[in-house]
Amino acid sequence: MSERSNDTQERLQVLRELIREGEASTQEELCNALKRKKFNVTQSTVSRDLRRIGAVKATNTEGEIIYLLPEQHLAQIPRANTHDISQLIVEIRSNESMIVLHTTPGSASLVAAELDRLRATLGILGTLSGDDTIFVAPVSVKQIAKVEQKIKEEYL
Repeated sequence: MSERSNDTQERLQVLRELIREGEASTQEELCNALKRKKFNVTQSTVSRDLRRIGAVKATNTEGEIIYLLPEQHLAQIPRANTHDISQLIVEIRSNESMIVLHTTPGSASLVAAELDRLRATLGILGTLSGDDTIFVAPVSVKQIAKVEQKIKEEYL
């Protein structure tokens, strides 16, 4: 079998499949699995790809560290309301132009996805998330306090 082209979208799709299957728990294992599928990748490529797809590290029921996709991670969080992300939010602060949310480690992409889902209701343009920090861009900077209050009422 010849080496696959390094088409990013195809590689990201295969990486998602590997994570869903639970075949690998480290970046090195994911790198090796992708190489077995004929992708020419390095550990740093896998690291960037994991960030691109929003994969997070979590602990499974056996106590092993595994990678999960955002939808898998959200499904594992116990709660009565499937949209209750309040236990993931640590702090909400703002200045004159942006709202910043701090979350539990690895939860920012999940919280950001929920905020983006309700962006019209909350009055936001969108979010940008890292591991435990989310920047929220309001529709209008004149409405920062109002948007921050809506987020607090909805999730805290």
